[in-house]
Amino acid sequence: MIAIKRLLVPIDFTDTSDFALEYALQLASALGADIVVMHAYELPIYGFPDGAMIATAEVATKLSTAAQTALDAAVTSRKDRGVPMSSVLRDGVPYEEINTVAGEMDVDIIVIGTHGRKGLTRMLLGSTAEKVVRTATRPVLTVHPPAPPKP
Repeated sequence: MIAIKRLLVPIDFTDTSDFALEYALQLASALGADIVVMHAYELPIYGFPDGAMIATAEVATKLSTAAQTALDAAVTSRKDRGVPMSSVLRDGVPYEEINTVAGEMDVDIIVIGTHGRKGLTRMLLGSTAEKVVRTATRPVLTVHPPAPPKP
């Protein structure tokens, strides 16, 4: 049997990724594993017919600072759960950065939340989880939050 000792949990600060992190905490606790929590973001680039506008250094710094603050809060609020956790923040295409961090940190499995979007929304927004599943060289566990109760 393969021993799972390190889980990578990419988060985007949504309820879906919160649920995936909670799931990973329970799994890591049961397995005696540690967790690497990561967030990847892309700097906005706006295209125009005559060129493109790239975020200024000030905007980039603000985005990085806000992302690091949120990532630190996600980890700190769960430190009392008895699972060793560390964090990684990356600037880049999220699914590519997830795969890069998985290799660098030598994780055994990636646990990622999925929104379960369909149709036009999925086509327009894409799916980071789907891209990770298609491109990862490590096992990937997708976690979908429970459906809201029906009235």
